[in-house]
Amino acid sequence: MANLNINFAGIKSPNPFWLASAPPTDKAYNVIRAFEAGWGGVVWKTLGEDGPPVVNVNGPRYGALLSPDRRLLGFNNIELITDRNLALNLKEITQVKREWPDRAVVVSLMVPCEEKSWKAILQRVQDTGCDGIELNFGCPHGMSERGMGAAVGQVPEYIEMVTAWCKQYSTLPVIVKLTPNITDIRHPARAAKRGGADAVSLINTINSIMGVDPATLSMTPSIGGIGSHGGYCGPAVKPIALNMVAEIARDPQTAGLPISGIGGVGNWRDALDFIALGASSVQVCTAAMVYGFKIVQEMTDGFSNYMDEMGFKSVAEIVGRAVPTVSDWRHLNLNHISKAVINQASCIQCGRCHIACEDTSHQAISASKDGKRHFEVKEDECVGCNLCVTVCPVPQCITLRTLAPGEIDQRTGQAVQSGHADWTTHANNPQRISKPSVA
Repeated sequence: MANLNINFAGIKSPNPFWLASAPPTDKAYNVIRAFEAGWGGVVWKTLGEDGPPVVNVNGPRYGALLSPDRRLLGFNNIELITDRNLALNLKEITQVKREWPDRAVVVSLMVPCEEKSWKAILQRVQDTGCDGIELNFGCPHGMSERGMGAAVGQVPEYIEMVTAWCKQYSTLPVIVKLTPNITDIRHPARAAKRGGADAVSLINTINSIMGVDPATLSMTPSIGGIGSHGGYCGPAVKPIALNMVAEIARDPQTAGLPISGIGGVGNWRDALDFIALGASSVQVCTAAMVYGFKIVQEMTDGFSNYMDEMGFKSVAEIVGRAVPTVSDWRHLNLNHISKAVINQASCIQCGRCHIACEDTSHQAISASKDGKRHFEVKEDECVGCNLCVTVCPVPQCITLRTLAPGEIDQRTGQAVQSGHADWTTHANNPQRISKPSVA
């Protein structure tokens, strides 16, 4: 089997699959069960400073977006940081790390944005023997109202300042967890790097309201009829997370900064997407809460089999391999032409491709032939938009074919040009812009 060992910002782990800071990592009992199942590491649920205990609601903390067959698409929570005593958490962290020395144990922290508060907690955390700390600058509900979490993560100057304090008062690797509730993720990532961060992790949850009860017209979930926006996670946020990970990975100002990818990781394929786009480890929460800790076995087996099939010897060989393929729209090749092709042998004649294209796209799929129900692509109208491929219920029944240089594009009547042409090329040479066909 392939070697899944990783070294993330100086933190060693037998595999890249970690549990994220969340309810599954709130106590030693959970973490030990996770390690027994095979998780490579955990980020302990966020600790706060000594003082009045955090009080969570005793009512619905979670909400979900479900498909018609009740598969979970998105997950929402309004739970706060740990409501367990700081001393008890530190004692359990010490115990777990002593008993599982080969696993990564990172401690998530959130205290007021004051130097003395960070200085006070850092030494106590370091004394546990943990492998690193993660600064929770992303929690979007509850704690942000107290000037912590996303309230810090949305201000690059605060990120840089607190990160610098942590590097000053601790020798542990510092991971900065970023909020997605911001316009441009590169700015907080750059601030973290300026502050001396050893790595960043993202994304934290997204501000969200799950819906309204039609009987009471009150938002759901709610506590006694009143609710609050929560943090959205699960499969639905994965594309958002991947974009933000890639933005940091390809930003020259944060190049080389290790990334722990979070957001919708439910299997080894999800993990591959994150790692290929620049993450060196991945963190999981929602999938573990829905399916239990043993899902990590599918993740490790699947990823290991993939590496063996592809000839990769280490996870590090895959990190960032897809980043060079991510670009700005203006650099896309406008000489590239694709056309949809329907495999008649596997077509079930459902007509979804025709309806979608006829009603909302380019009227490029005919619905009949010789008076019979039959669907075929009209190349003189097709722009290769991929909508028909997306709505077709039969895998690989509809595919896109790339036209070769010199081949005639029936839509424009022009030969496909070789080479690369982006929008600046066309802007500077108006005569090269393809004209739509006229009926």
